[in-house]
Formats: sequence, C-alpha cells, structure tokens
Amino acid sequence: MTTRLQNYFADRWVDGTGAGQPVRSALDGQAVALAGSEGIDFAAMLDHARSIGSPALRAMNFHQRAGIIKALGQAIIERKEELYALSAQTGATRADSWIDIEGGAGTLFTTASKGRRELPDDVIIVDGDLEAIGKTGSFAGQHIYTSLQGAALHINAFNFPVWGMLEKLGPALMAGMAVIVKPATATAPLAEHAVRIMIEAGVLPAGALQLVVGAIGDIFDHLTCQDVVSFTGSAETAIKLQSHPVMARNAVRFVAERDSLNASILAPDAAVGSPEFDLFVKEVVKEMTVKAGQKCTAIRRAFVPRALLDAAQAALTERLSGVIVGDPAREGVHMGALVSLAQREDVRAKARALAQECDLVFGAIDDVEALGDAQNGAFQSPLLFRHDRPWEAQAVHDVEAFGPVCTLMPYDTEQDAIALANRGLGSLALSVFTHDAEMVRRFVLGAGAFHGRMVFVDRDSARESTGHGSPLPMLIHGGPGRAGGGEELGGVRNVKHYMQRSAVQGHPRVLSALIRQWLPGAPQPVGADHPFRKRLGELELGYTLHTASRTITLEDIEHFAAYTGDNFYAHMDEVAAAASPIFGGRVAHGYLILSFAAGLFVDPAPGPVLANFGLEHLRFIKPVKPGTSIKVALTAKAKSLRTPTMGEMRWAVAVTNGDDELVATYDLLTMNAV
Repeated sequence: MTTRLQNYFADRWVDGTGAGQPVRSALDGQAVALAGSEGIDFAAMLDHARSIGSPALRAMNFHQRAGIIKALGQAIIERKEELYALSAQTGATRADSWIDIEGGAGTLFTTASKGRRELPDDVIIVDGDLEAIGKTGSFAGQHIYTSLQGAALHINAFNFPVWGMLEKLGPALMAGMAVIVKPATATAPLAEHAVRIMIEAGVLPAGALQLVVGAIGDIFDHLTCQDVVSFTGSAETAIKLQSHPVMARNAVRFVAERDSLNASILAPDAAVGSPEFDLFVKEVVKEMTVKAGQKCTAIRRAFVPRALLDAAQAALTERLSGVIVGDPAREGVHMGALVSLAQREDVRAKARALAQECDLVFGAIDDVEALGDAQNGAFQSPLLFRHDRPWEAQAVHDVEAFGPVCTLMPYDTEQDAIALANRGLGSLALSVFTHDAEMVRRFVLGAGAFHGRMVFVDRDSARESTGHGSPLPMLIHGGPGRAGGGEELGGVRNVKHYMQRSAVQGHPRVLSALIRQWLPGAPQPVGADHPFRKRLGELELGYTLHTASRTITLEDIEHFAAYTGDNFYAHMDEVAAAASPIFGGRVAHGYLILSFAAGLFVDPAPGPVLANFGLEHLRFIKPVKPGTSIKVALTAKAKSLRTPTMGEMRWAVAVTNGDDELVATYDLLTMNAV
C-alpha cells in the first residue's frame, strides 16, 4: 500500500484533498508515497505561525530556544535508523545518508551550542558598541537586533531533505520565528518523517513548525515585510520566486542558496606524485560520486596546469574506474542512484549539451553498468569531460549537470586559473590544492569576491580537512552571483537573517534598561555592600564600587620587572624612556597597573564570585609615571545565566589617576553563584 504523506497544519496532521502526486523510489521507479497539499488554507497557515508559533518562541530567551533546538537534534539521532531506511529509497548510500541525517542533527547541536555560548539569556542582540552623539554623554545611539514578527517559509531542495531542512530550521527558531517547511516532492517522505520525529519529541511550542508536502499554492500572495523566505535549489526557480510581485511590494526578505558551477584548482606548485596532486584527484572523484554528484557544492569544473592535464586525466579515470554504481543495499556499491528518473534525464540532457563542446573521457551518458535495476532505477554513470581550450568554451561555464559530472580543463598561469574560476560568475565553493602559503593569499585576493567559501587543502591540513564540498554550521554557506547572493549557516550570523537590525537612540540610562547592560553615562548606584558579596540575582546593573587609591612607586616598578623578567626600556631605562614620544620618562608596566587594580577591588573572602575566567577589550589609555596614584571604578555591566546555579557576570573596570583621567579600561568576566 502506497503511503499518503500528510501536511502538518495548525498543529494537526492533515491529508491533501486531491489525488496526490506519486513519489517514486530512485532504485526501481515504484511509487512509495503520495504527496499533495490541496485544500490547505495557506493564509491561515501563515496566520497560525505568526499569531501562535512566533509569539510563543519570542516569549522565550535565546538560551531557552537553544534548549529546544538541542532536544530536536537529540530526537533525530535517537530515531535515525528510521530515517536511514527511508533515505535508501532516494538512492543514497549509507555514507550519503549520514551526511544528511546525522549531519543535519549536528547543525542543530552546533546552533544550540553557539546560542548558549554567544547569545545572552535575553531576546535582544546588542550589535557593536555605544555610539556617543551628544557632547555631554546624555544622548547616544546603539544598534540592536530584535525578532521579526512574521513566519519563515523554507523551500528546500531534494538532495538533502533532512540536513537542508535542519540547517535552516535551527537559526530561525533561535531567532524566535515559527517555520513553515516545504520539502522537494522527490524526497518528501524523508522530510515528512523527520518532522514527525521532531513534533513527537514534544518540545516545540504550538505553531512553531508546520509542513507542506505538495505545492505551496497561493502562499506568496500572503507574505508580509515581517516574513522571510529561504530557498535552496535552481537559479530558475529562485528567480521565479524572487520576482513574485508581493516579494518586491512588501520587501519580503529572500535568502537564496542556488546551484553553482563550483571549481577546484590544482595549483602550479603541485607536481605529479605530490601530496597535493593526489589529494586533488581524490577530492574531485569524491565530489563527483558522493550523493551521486547531487550537491550544490560539488566540483563541476576542475582546473590543472596545462602540463599536467594528461596526467590528471589518467589519475581521475583510473580512480573513477573503481567506482561501482548501484543499489546501496548491494555489497560493494560506492555510488547510489540519482533521486529520480526525471532527474537522470535532466542530467543526461545537460551532459549532451556539454558533449557538444567537450570530449567525454570517462563514462557513458546513456548507458550505465549498475548493481540493481538499471532500467527502472535512476542510476547514472560518472561522466568526466575534458576541454583543452577553456576560454573558447561556453557551456562548461554556464551549464550545470546536477549529478556525477565534472569537466577537466587546463590553465596556463596562476592568474589564468583565478580568472577561469571566476568565469563561473559566482559560486558556493572553490577549493585550491597548494602547499604555497603566499599563493593562497593571491588566490583569495583574486577570487574571493566570486566565491562564498574557499578551501585550501595541502599535506598539512588534509588529515582534518572537511574537503571541498562540506558546508559547516559555524561558517557561512552561500555565494555571490550565480550562487544566489544569499547566506545560510555561519553560526549566529544566520540567526540575524531572521531579526531586524535597528538603531535606537536616547539617554544611556534608557538604552541600558533596554538592552539589560550598563552603558557609559548610565547611573552608577553605590551601596554599603561590596559587589562581590552579592549573588547574580541580587546584582543591579550599574552597581559600582569606587575603591581607595594606591600610589605606584619606582620601587614597585623595579620589583615588578625583577619578579616578572619584563625589563622593557620604558620601565627600566630613564634616558631611553625620556626620549620616547609616547612615554616621556619611565612608566609603570601595564600589567602592574592591572595587578594593583585587582588588589584594590577584589574582596578575598569566599563568596558568590566563584571564579575569574578572563578579561576582554583591554586598553591602556594613559601612561602612569612613578608617584602617580590610581583608583578603580568596578561596575556591574551585564549578566547571563549559564546553568541553574551559576551565571556569567561582566564588570566594567575603569582605572583612573589622581586627576580622574582614564588610565586603563577593560571588561572583567567572573562566574557567580545565582
């Protein structure tokens, strides 16, 4: 019996009212499911996300949202074998599915971890420092991010139905936006089951996640300026969606990650037999065969020095000849099937276009030896093309066969290689195999503007390198031009795509209350209790300790130099220090100032302060000469809960001299008991 996939609408699983579109196995062409979204009220779906799901998420702080995201990743891992079983029908090998399923869960774990570590236990992100505007400090500006109040519509590609969904889902939930997921129909059974797993985990608030397993109908007609559309797929579809009149009229945010003609370059310093040559060959073949080449980051164009063209072809064809295509369940299979017969026909049509100007040096476009149902399964031979005059080529720089297809081409100089890579007019990834560090800089300066990610691989990095085509959750995934001009992933950067950056202006007292962080110019109340005697929950932001003074003597400076071994001339040589345009005589060590400052404000007895774990933004403002007194203002600047029993306390430390001139400033970080 063919499974009927369901939509998840307004916290209920519902069938489409139509007959449904068959979803067929990539292995034998048999229908495995029906998908359809007829009858769904898309305006109501958006309204449910905006009025129920997003407000529930916005009511939580970043750390609470991070807890949900982590729990979703754990749910996927706990039931991963259910997803592996479904993934096999998409033509994916176990290794392919690992990237999709466990890699997808991994992006959730990373998103959750970075949210906990890099975002406050609040709902506002502070962007940059306070901008002084008024002369007296009573009027200032601050950039912040707040959550958009709409819904995130995620339209995903067929090649990674789990990873592609989760790498978008985590940042949107972190930002406080409810998500509507629209997977590609060809792999919708896998995406639908992953959504079931997450819903059944019981950690998502109502309305936070909805699913469409068919056409998206008129949903674009109901988008507003508070919504975000994130799309992965072909340039043609992206252009069609982005040109919808509502997108322009309402300035709806559109994040596109489009397929591109990614390149890999064997640099001029690599010779046959060098580690870089061998790594290049291995990587090109891997990128052709992982997921049967159905990766938006896959290597479509491979460039080598002209003198190495024949050797590179021989090495690539030798390695490709060992690739066994077939049903991933069959022993010895290295590469599975394309996702569907329709996709196979599209790949073959694009390969024929390439064959009009290139030589096919490995594989057959229309024939394939496969361990499986070669007639009804979507199996495809790896295809390696060669073009000896790449600047005379057109299709090879414009046509992407989204499958196990790559074209090998020569270049004449380093600048020629850079220009040919840029001829793709924007890509998601460029990899360069070189052991020359100076060459890396030249490649970045020459090609960086055309590529979203550049990977440099050599004998030193190969062991830990993630390779050409592996997007990482902490690094951006996207690229200019043909690649769509958008960004996904990138840690906290991606969270901000679902938030509004605003400039707020007012008195520092008002801005401090807004961002829950003391700012210069805001009140600094004092009290009888030393701030280190107060628990995290008792500390009022702005609460300040003004210390007594301490005079720094010449004996202090010489003792510090002898004890630490820091005999820099500014501290120990009066003649040289006097000649300095900066010092004008001997001065105290900067770290002596810090040490004496700590001695002035630290309360030594055991108490709520559990540990000092660092300082940030240290600046030495004015030299301190022997005989100068210093004092400290220690101000509670910001706090963030880390566990139920302790949290991070940030203190603003201002060290001044006897004339109240600023000598040094920094942020002190302590871990405090709640």
